[in-house]
Amino acid sequence: MVCAQIHIVVLDVNDNAPVFTQDVYVGQVLESAPAGSVVLRVVATDADVGLNGDISYRFSQAVSESHLPFTIDTRSGEIQVTKPLDFETTQKHELSVLATDGGGFSGMCNVVVEVVDVNDNAPELMVSSFSSHIPENALPGTLVAVFAVRDRDSGVNGEITCALEDQLSFSLRPAYKNYYELVTVSTLDREETAQYLVVILAADAGSPSLTNTQTFTVDISDVNDNAPVFNQTSYTMYVRENNTPTVLVGAVSAVDSDAGPNAKVIYSLGPVYAAEQDPCSCISVNSENGHVFVLRPLDYEQVRQLEVLVSATDAGSPPLSTNVTVRLLVVDENDNAPLVLHPAQDSSPPSSEVVPASSEVGDLVTKVVAVDADSGQNSWLSFHLLRATDPGLFAVGTQNGEVRLRRPVTERDAMKQKLEVLVRDNGRPPLSATAALSVLLLNGLSQEHLPQQEVAVQDEDSSLTIYLIISLVFVSLLFLTSV
Repeated sequence: MVCAQIHIVVLDVNDNAPVFTQDVYVGQVLESAPAGSVVLRVVATDADVGLNGDISYRFSQAVSESHLPFTIDTRSGEIQVTKPLDFETTQKHELSVLATDGGGFSGMCNVVVEVVDVNDNAPELMVSSFSSHIPENALPGTLVAVFAVRDRDSGVNGEITCALEDQLSFSLRPAYKNYYELVTVSTLDREETAQYLVVILAADAGSPSLTNTQTFTVDISDVNDNAPVFNQTSYTMYVRENNTPTVLVGAVSAVDSDAGPNAKVIYSLGPVYAAEQDPCSCISVNSENGHVFVLRPLDYEQVRQLEVLVSATDAGSPPLSTNVTVRLLVVDENDNAPLVLHPAQDSSPPSSEVVPASSEVGDLVTKVVAVDADSGQNSWLSFHLLRATDPGLFAVGTQNGEVRLRRPVTERDAMKQKLEVLVRDNGRPPLSATAALSVLLLNGLSQEHLPQQEVAVQDEDSSLTIYLIISLVFVSLLFLTSV
């Protein structure tokens, strides 16, 4: 019996399709992953051998690879990132992968690529309403703006907190969901701060945190809450008497810290208090610039001082005003000549002074009394002997006007002596008046004439006293009239 060993070689027929190790593959990738990053690897096996077991990978035709941010390695099955990913656009990609052997059989699996969020989006602020002008008298809690916030990231990366940067006059309060309100929390004062730059900071809870800011420019509208203020508490101005009409004597000035029409200052004149003067005809003030004018000539001897109230009123509604006192002092000019009171210059016949021949040197003959209606140095009087029948016989006191004997009376002296005394004030230029005197020199008086002489002297003394009283009364009247 003959035995033979037969070797039968079974040739492979492509009767097996590739089979994936998983029906569904799930992978995760950061949205910030760069191109070339490997997401995952799919694996398929084929029981056939040779060409029939040679597997290649590709995305199914249902997925256009040109639009995918991924590619698959045909030999290894690795899926890699080819384009930037954006979690905020697509959080998950679902793919179908085919594994095809050399004989044309194929198997398929599903791939899910989850994009992992990265904190790559800063918060956004969206303004719904905004009042750029707020009146300075707005009450606390006045609504200024309404805005919403959002963050396109997810999780803690999308959690937002809002705060103000250094603004004590404003605050934020939550409104509805992601809406906030910007409101005032204290009284506003435009004169202190006319404009606020309110900066809102929004920050997410990511790591590192991303922030964004929104700036609101809030203008504070003026309210007429400030009256004009003068730059002085009172004003003193001077004008020389006999001034020209409408002479400028000074100016008042006031400012108003408000704005616009509320800051426009208009000047007006209050009542004038002055004796024998029409208030409306003495002083005026320019409504625009506050210039003060004296409208007509003033007489120092009648009015020495004027006081007026000047009002500064703004153009607000209602208007506010402030008053200030303006004191106008009239400066004396030397416009009055001395007036001789004694001896009387208008008496007819002229009175004569009697001087006994026995009078001694320095005896008082008479006294020239004069007054001047001016004041100060303009009223200082000096007396000078202008001319005389015998200039050497008499002397005149420069300061007091006393006429005294300069030498003894002799028999050669004329019995009737005439004198002229110049009375001059101290003004610039000086004004003067003259006093004419008549003196009788009586020689060799008998005893029986002496009583008559004594009576005459007594009468003369009484007359001098009367003139002195008249002079005092006249000066007093002038003073009272000027005051």
